[in-house]
Amino acid sequence: MIKVVSDESDVRIDKYLASILDYSREYIGKLIDSKLVLVNEKVVKASYKVSLNDEIIIHDEEMKIENNILPVKMDLDIVYEDEYLMVINKPSGLVVHPGSGNYNNTLVNGLMYYTKNLSDIGGEARPGIVHRIDKDTSGLLLIAKTNKVHEMLADDFKNKRIKREYIALLDGVFMGGSATIDAPIGRDKQNRERMAVVEDGKHAVTHLKVLKRYDQYTLVSCILETGRTHQIRVHMAYIGYPVHNDPVYSKREATSFGQFLHSYKMNFVHPITKKGMEFVCPLPKYFEEFLDHLEE
Repeated sequence: MIKVVSDESDVRIDKYLASILDYSREYIGKLIDSKLVLVNEKVVKASYKVSLNDEIIIHDEEMKIENNILPVKMDLDIVYEDEYLMVINKPSGLVVHPGSGNYNNTLVNGLMYYTKNLSDIGGEARPGIVHRIDKDTSGLLLIAKTNKVHEMLADDFKNKRIKREYIALLDGVFMGGSATIDAPIGRDKQNRERMAVVEDGKHAVTHLKVLKRYDQYTLVSCILETGRTHQIRVHMAYIGYPVHNDPVYSKREATSFGQFLHSYKMNFVHPITKKGMEFVCPLPKYFEEFLDHLEE
């Protein structure tokens, strides 16, 4: 990643970056077209004219990743598939798309081996990927096979027409029956690799419902009204009941399984057939066995 603060104004961004970096204007154009150049945290076009003190971030590492992605044979748990889209049950521990040195052990590698029919709107490093769930979060993930469907699904996500419900095991006994956490989320000021509830963060709302209480834990359903990075994990930690085994947002030591958070249910209207679709995905075995142990 390259970070630049503009010292000029009224100059096309592709021309400006070519003048200060060891990249050609053509290569910079590709970065911009792939949405890998952000100005003040927003995607821009090549025709954008910089202003003085614009903060420009260039994610050039993702363009390098594209040249290293290989199809990898993988046992995909396909919940549903047609010619337009797929619904995948992603296991805990599997990264969704390449990045940070992990080029060939992600869901994208498995999808590329399985089919050549994947949208490319998100860039060559993210074929078919309309939305993400964290590496150690398991469950339902929606994949687009065509660019038209990708655009329609992205618009559905943006306008909250796709409903998602998660199951989470929280540390501590939450005594209320339900709650709504409405707290803005942004980068943690002390640790930029974490998210946190911050005053200048993006609007974030999570609806919580208690499913079962144990001696030291609470099983809950979480419905997302917004889709911020690490939203459920951040909100649960914020109210004092972090997701169990969370290696980032819980103060307890975590095992390799990661956070007990599962994308359990998803419903939406099929963008092409207009048919109502609903999918429910059972908890992974380790999660289920842990609950069985609590019952005992």
